[in-house]
Amino acid sequence: MKKTSFLSAILGLSFIGAASAADITVYYSPSCPHCHHAREFISSTLVYEYPELKVTEVNVMDQANMEKFQAALTECKFDNGGVPVLVIGDKCEQGYAEFMQDTLRQHIEADLSDEQKAVAAENKKALAADAEKFKSEHADRVNAISEYSATVAEPATEEATESETEKKNEGSVAWFWGLLIVLVAGLGYVLVRKDKRK
Repeated sequence: MKKTSFLSAILGLSFIGAASAADITVYYSPSCPHCHHAREFISSTLVYEYPELKVTEVNVMDQANMEKFQAALTECKFDNGGVPVLVIGDKCEQGYAEFMQDTLRQHIEADLSDEQKAVAAENKKALAADAEKFKSEHADRVNAISEYSATVAEPATEEATESETEKKNEGSVAWFWGLLIVLVAGLGYVLVRKDKRK
């Protein structure tokens, strides 16, 4: 029992320690309106306010991503699969509404330095003053958002699988022809011996 508790603690720490406070993982469904609003707020506001912020979006409708989503639900101690689920550092939020925006900022700022918080405050003011200008000057921030997919590595795996299958088929063909030659030679030997006996 102690080993299980120790292992659970290590896994929990690795989950929490794997992300900094300035990382967000958004578990969403494309058909969920709350997910759309959360993703819009993050992509149009938060990534510009916090230059160190990295966002990973996980589409829970992709069956390959369900294992990651289930792990997040367990770690966050959520008893239902409602989306969006936002994991920010070691903090979890389920659902989204505008009143949550400051809470999300607090989660992001949890481990930021005073200097990073000051930069975020300046960026927030500049964004409020002229959002289009600020966004055009920081257009690279759209790269802060990436889409997670458990199937991304699959094409390489498929190619490797196809290559392995071709090699297996080549080997099977060689065995077939080798066996056929042995059988024909054996049949020839039997027929020749039969003729000599006559």
